[in-house]
Amino acid sequence: MAEMTERLDALLDHMRVDYKAWADRGPDPHGTRAFMYEEFSDSLDYTIGKKYIKVLRREGDYHSSVCAFVVNVENDKKFNYGDILMPAGWAAPARNFARGNIFDTERGFERVRWTGAL
Repeated sequence: MAEMTERLDALLDHMRVDYKAWADRGPDPHGTRAFMYEEFSDSLDYTIGKKYIKVLRREGDYHSSVCAFVVNVENDKKFNYGDILMPAGWAAPARNFARGNIFDTERGFERVRWTGAL
């Protein structure tokens, strides 16, 4: 589980870096970019369930959005342990194809942006 936690943290760091690259594209006339980056970085989290790990972006006390799901079992009929899936909704992933694998250190996050799995 320690390796899974380490790779989940790497996934969240990838999302933070992608957000910063997206946010730094234009001028910052009001000087709010640093605050917005910190707010976004602090909003990323995940919850561990029986079958999936849900990657979340918490927005205030009562609202969260799902960015991705990560397969947390080794006996899934279609996906491998650590596969990244796009959300189909709050409670379930889209099970059409994996968007990467958190253990694939070369290409694992290619289809993950700051908004989540694509």
